[in-house]
Amino acid sequence: MALLDDNRLFPVDEAGRRIARALYDSVKALPIISPHGHTEPRWFAENQPFPDPAQLLVVPDHYIFRMLVSQGIGLADLGVLSADGSPVETDGRKIWRRFAENYHLFRGTPTRLWLDDTFQNLFGLTARLSAETADHYYDHIAEKLTEDDFRPRALFERFGVEVIATTESALDDLAHHRAIRESGWRGRVVTTYRPDAVTDPDVPGFAENLKAFADITGCDTGTFAGYLDAHRRRRAFFRDHGATATDHGHPTARTANLSVDAAAALYGRVKAGDGTAEERELFRAQMLTEMAKLSVEDGMVMQIHVGSWRSHSSQIFKTFGRDRGFDIPQPTNYVAGLKPLLDVCGLEKGFTLIVFTLDETVYSRELAPLAGVYPCLKLGPPWWFFDAPEGMMRFRQAVTETAGFYNTAGFNDDTRAFCSIPARHDVARRVDCAYLAGLVTTGRLDEDEAFEVAHDLTYRLAKEAYRL
Repeated sequence: MALLDDNRLFPVDEAGRRIARALYDSVKALPIISPHGHTEPRWFAENQPFPDPAQLLVVPDHYIFRMLVSQGIGLADLGVLSADGSPVETDGRKIWRRFAENYHLFRGTPTRLWLDDTFQNLFGLTARLSAETADHYYDHIAEKLTEDDFRPRALFERFGVEVIATTESALDDLAHHRAIRESGWRGRVVTTYRPDAVTDPDVPGFAENLKAFADITGCDTGTFAGYLDAHRRRRAFFRDHGATATDHGHPTARTANLSVDAAAALYGRVKAGDGTAEERELFRAQMLTEMAKLSVEDGMVMQIHVGSWRSHSSQIFKTFGRDRGFDIPQPTNYVAGLKPLLDVCGLEKGFTLIVFTLDETVYSRELAPLAGVYPCLKLGPPWWFFDAPEGMMRFRQAVTETAGFYNTAGFNDDTRAFCSIPARHDVARRVDCAYLAGLVTTGRLDEDEAFEVAHDLTYRLAKEAYRL
């Protein structure tokens, strides 16, 4: 018995399903462009077998462990590494059994779709995961992981990935990316410049990070001018390792356009640890504009992921650190927030700013109108909680009438869970084809145009937006 319905996510009416199916069949085998995500470059550099099914599928995926935590299962019991040295479960089979016993929690979620796709299409499993099948699953997947065909590079090629972008801190030495390049392997893995550790005064160790930033760039980060030069040098270093984009994870979309003297004075206060909460937010706002100006200089695509209250649980953050599933959406103002940046760079030729949101209420009211007029703006696909069939469909319905298709940036999976990548892209392709089929059957798009748009949404838009 198959785990997946071959017509999943397509319209139920006969005419719509026929068109969606034809559209999907035309794009389902296109290469995957994965222009933003959080897979580990070490996997591709070392090309070692994944340790066990739990470490491959459960431990790195915060979509999975946050659901289990919501039902009272501790992160330590799921093998998630602690930040404070507290002991955690290391037995992969025990972790897997806990996951399997609670697989019913994922009914109706996109995570269930991604996992069933992985189980069926990658590992050839067709019995539903449960407490009764847990050991069968574990043994089968563990055996597969010993085979060369299931090493990271082989999976990269099997998935049909044309290019994948990882995300590294501005302080990273990019040794794994160098190792990939020097290995002679033909797979294309590029990095992305993520400067939050040296642009966000609320990041733990900010002062120490600035010192490290000075050491690795040879710039005097004691002055604002020297600090900006350090970013220039570091961005160039990242470009030498394949980077075409930067990424910025800020709590708000606020930007600022201070005078040089005011910006330098503000930098001095936050660098010394004397900045108030308002001044720290103002500094983040100024640095988004400074990063935009640097992108105008060097041509790097700029992404902003804003509107997330990160590490909402102080207790979890203290014990386990960042990125443990406790990032929560909050309202975000883009019209006022982005105006200072757009006043400086919004009409600059060659500048691209890709905006992501966790606030769906702004799709039609703010983001689509902004992207529908500013030539620099592109709308990133639904992110985090909205990377789901309903979220994707709401996105298309909300933004297309104002921004069209060509002010969006295609799809990216933004994942740490490597094996979910083909499943996530497949969901996006199915949803887009279902949406296009609706336009065709309601007389708003000719069928031949729908085929062209399906190809663009699947492949061309992401590749061009990220200059890949």
